[in-house]
Amino acid sequence: MTYKLILKSNAHKDLADGIEYYQSQKKGLGLQFLKCVQKFFDRISKNPFHYSLKSNQFREAYIQKFPYVIIYQIIESEIIIFSVFNTHQNPQRKP
Repeated sequence: MTYKLILKSNAHKDLADGIEYYQSQKKGLGLQFLKCVQKFFDRISKNPFHYSLKSNQFREAYIQKFPYVIIYQIIESEIIIFSVFNTHQNPQRKP
């Protein structure tokens, strides 16, 4: 089954903020971060049930090279990405 990946506005903002932060730390690091997140988006699209089910219907895919977790939900044939959450932030903020 093919799943459609949809990023909510918060996830877009999280991703843009992460890219900007890493790019400001080292030239090219923002692009590396983006490529790493895109790999996880591809993995989630191909096998969305692989990642752990947390708090009710949300799943979490932890990114190994960066301190981020992708929080998503599967609804029929769609994968809704709610957040690309920086785990170094306050965990109470996590959706």
